[in-house]
Amino acid sequence: MNRTFSSLGIFNYRLWFAGALVSNIGTWMQRIAQDWVVLTDLTDDSGFAVGVTTALQFLPFLILGPWTGVIADRVDHRKLLIATQAAGAALGVGLGAIVLSGHAQLWHVYAFALGLGVVTAFDNPARMAFVSDLVPPANLANAIGLNSASFNAARLIGPGLAGLLIAWIGSGWVFVLNGFTFLATIVALLLMRGGELQKQHRVPRQPGQVIEGVRYVRGRPDIIAILVVVGVVGALGLNFQLTAAMMARVEFGRGPEDYGIIGSILAIGSLGGALLAARRRRPTMKLVVIAAFGFGIANAILALTPSYWTFALAGIPVGFAALTMITAANATVQTTTEPSMRGRVMALYMMVFLGGTPVGSPIVGWIGEEYGPRWAIGIGAIASILVAAGVGWWAARHWNVVVELQARRPFLKLGRGTRVAEEPIQDVQSTQA
Repeated sequence: MNRTFSSLGIFNYRLWFAGALVSNIGTWMQRIAQDWVVLTDLTDDSGFAVGVTTALQFLPFLILGPWTGVIADRVDHRKLLIATQAAGAALGVGLGAIVLSGHAQLWHVYAFALGLGVVTAFDNPARMAFVSDLVPPANLANAIGLNSASFNAARLIGPGLAGLLIAWIGSGWVFVLNGFTFLATIVALLLMRGGELQKQHRVPRQPGQVIEGVRYVRGRPDIIAILVVVGVVGALGLNFQLTAAMMARVEFGRGPEDYGIIGSILAIGSLGGALLAARRRRPTMKLVVIAAFGFGIANAILALTPSYWTFALAGIPVGFAALTMITAANATVQTTTEPSMRGRVMALYMMVFLGGTPVGSPIVGWIGEEYGPRWAIGIGAIASILVAAGVGWWAARHWNVVVELQARRPFLKLGRGTRVAEEPIQDVQSTQA
């Protein structure tokens, strides 16, 4: 099996990959249906209301993040994931039942979005740490890349399928179907061979473990730099679910099928970025910064596209740059963190990455409502370019990194300057932009 798919040679990881693919399809279906119900059925095209829904779904990451990381480091990852998947299934079916009853109100969607956010806040740190239980250390970067590929393969299918199902059978049944897709992950977890799992580094209960995780991150300037980039880009730039709904509905006057198609086309680029990431042996912070800058440029072009189809096609490079940044950031943090700290560090990572959404989404939604969807995309593009440039400048000063532009490949080259760096830096590799 070639390097891109090497982790699929491991039985337990194959089960995980297949179960996650089915569950992720349901997740994307739910996201599309949730935003469409809020935008068209429960409000009069209110981007702000969609932003609040998204914010509530990610608010628990900001509040609970450090504690959910401690729990992920303490308990059996597989048992915790079975519990979170069962809770997610119950929430999906519950929301579907309310919508199908014809009595759904906006506050119902808000409440279920918040509930799902709480479940996901416990699920994500354990999910990320669980990958290291499934594969040996040499396969970890590859497995992380394939996880992203699974998520974005689902993104190819889920949004388009959701759009068709909303038009055919209604949003309520989409929520119910999503609830049942959680069963695929539960079955995969139950069928795994316990003797083939890697030994989990479980941390005993003791006081001060949250502070210990924060101190660990404070002592890692490379992780802090990554958190700054993904925090800003995540809050203001990665709101495509919201901005695409507004562009499809308000700017182009399209229906749910066309909204779903936009998400699926975006996933072509995302899947490409994830598969390329699976081939990388050593993702680095430099790649995170370069991808964030590329994402800002691609988003600026996206905001200026004149028609529905040019907008949809322009989403491909946006998806590619976004997934390159996300996967490189995720893999860099995971592979360079001490195993006993991984759950707490990844919880802090998710707290910053997704915790900015409760702040950013209502702002982006309000901008889209007041000034138009194009400006909602544009503000994310500007923020992404500025934070990438700022962190790149900081890294150049802190680690004496020199950035060179070349007329031949690789077009962008990173290397050490003439001064001795004040702190160690990961091996710098030439990276094509």
